[in-house]
Amino acid sequence: MVGVQQWTGREASALRAALRMSTRAFAEHLGVALRTVAKWESLGVQTRPRPDTQAILDTALARADAAVQSRFEVMLSADRQNSARPADHETWTEDIERAVVCVSRQDFAFGSILLNRWLGRHDPHSLDDKGRYLYGRSLALVGDLHRDQGAILGPLSAHHSYLTARDMFTDLDIPRRVAQIDLCLAVVEEMSGRLEASARRYEQLAHDERLGPRDRARARLWVGTALSKEGNNAYATEVMTAATREFEMLGEPEDWSVAHQKLALAHRGAGELDQALHCIEVARTTGTVDSPMQRVRLDTAYGHILLSDAATRNDGLSVLDQAAQVARRYGLSHQLRSIEGIRGAQQG
Repeated sequence: MVGVQQWTGREASALRAALRMSTRAFAEHLGVALRTVAKWESLGVQTRPRPDTQAILDTALARADAAVQSRFEVMLSADRQNSARPADHETWTEDIERAVVCVSRQDFAFGSILLNRWLGRHDPHSLDDKGRYLYGRSLALVGDLHRDQGAILGPLSAHHSYLTARDMFTDLDIPRRVAQIDLCLAVVEEMSGRLEASARRYEQLAHDERLGPRDRARARLWVGTALSKEGNNAYATEVMTAATREFEMLGEPEDWSVAHQKLALAHRGAGELDQALHCIEVARTTGTVDSPMQRVRLDTAYGHILLSDAATRNDGLSVLDQAAQVARRYGLSHQLRSIEGIRGAQQG
């Protein structure tokens, strides 16, 4: 009788197909949630059922008749052989490029489809170096999608995807990609509230020669962001101002604009509202990227500054309401939590 040493989403999907059941019928047959079966289908070899579910799958396969077991073995064998072939690198690269656009526009649903169609199809250990590189790039982009959605910790999170991508780039000996993932992991640390640790990591990466000049400048800017969130606004403004000059020298207008947005919040924290309003106006009028995420960030920063002055408090609440509407529409849960935190602090 055919057996499975370790069930993954791929084997579970093959059993469902061999039984000729719909995902709903298969979930009922096993006694598991429909979303569990859907996860097996979408993530393939990337997901492994829990030990108790492994046993349920073992039982379902053992109780299947000979025809089902034969179909299962044929399907699984064909799927594994297909996974072992070199990937269609050109098509995969095109999908990665399309997914990058999805990340920039916060089109999370389509971006996930583009990436998971490859991640669920291939076992990374069966790919050539080019395929493994594309697998790592896809994982990193999945991390970006999770990060922007606010899913930063846990098994289906930015942190997990980034760590797996980092291991892959380390094995491939691509130091620049490893360092870029380290920068992403520092962002996750900051988003998780570990401000001191993230500031130290940013500071290290700001001098890391594995990174290019732009990434090092971004790390320096984010040192200031973490310091500002800790309340060290005076030093934060110094660090951010230096990063802003670097972006100007590098000819990076979008980063220069974003730096002014973050600098505005540091000035607000220091009680320097005139400087804060000047910087946020620069950010609002010079940005070259118009995405839902950036609109929410700009409006959140602007609203936060307006709330700091009793004379403009109502205007600030109105701007925050607009930002919250966009955040809800695009599923930007981390940004929405930030907005709610600002409102809560005002009410307190």
